[in-house]
Amino acid sequence: MDKLFDIRVVRSAQEKQDALKVRRIVFIDEQQVPEDIEIDEHDEDSAETLHFVSYREGQPVAAGRLRSYGEGTGKVERIAVMKSERGTGMGRQIMLAIEEAAVREGFQSLKLNSQCHAQAFYEKLGYEPFGDVFEDAGIPHIAMKKQL
Repeated sequence: MDKLFDIRVVRSAQEKQDALKVRRIVFIDEQQVPEDIEIDEHDEDSAETLHFVSYREGQPVAAGRLRSYGEGTGKVERIAVMKSERGTGMGRQIMLAIEEAAVREGFQSLKLNSQCHAQAFYEKLGYEPFGDVFEDAGIPHIAMKKQL
């Protein structure tokens, strides 16, 4: 794995703040997603959600989260990569880290809702689209799934 990136499962308050900072920049600032939609109950400290943050040279550059979505299925959400890191392999690396954690957590499959512009990215990682395109926060999305 490319050691330029330090991908971590969030264990501290600072790492959680760093993950939320990346999401705020990507989703709220860049994509104009309302904060009350972006930050939800799965971000509360009491939620059983695994958060991930990736650092490059000590700076947070990517984030994501994983939570249970029913029997044996995990849901990957809020994959955010800072503009400076897009195209570097960072998105792929954080997805692989999330998939490894999903296996450790006992999930047999993963689901995610991809922004349509990112569908090809997830397809390269083995995710298959299903259902119809829908809007979330005014952005077209497609549901996708993968067996682990």
